[in-house]
Amino acid sequence: MDITVKPVSATAWSLVDLLGRDVGIVVEKAPQEFRIKPGARVADNMKSMKLGPYATLDEALSAIETFTRSTCRLVAVGE
Repeated sequence: MDITVKPVSATAWSLVDLLGRDVGIVVEKAPQEFRIKPGARVADNMKSMKLGPYATLDEALSAIETFTRSTCRLVAVGE
């Protein structure tokens, strides 16, 4: 599964699979405190995954890639 990562605000990034289904969101709760909030569709599959805190967005996305055996692709606003 490939995951598209799009910024939705200065401190939040949406996670969507290639079919447009919600995978979740990554939120920066505080400086250097990124947390993953799985979407309802994948919550059961990701319940054993460490959801945070991560020091960087890259660390959070890397954890998602490792756990789901997928690729996260960060896209710019407007793509």
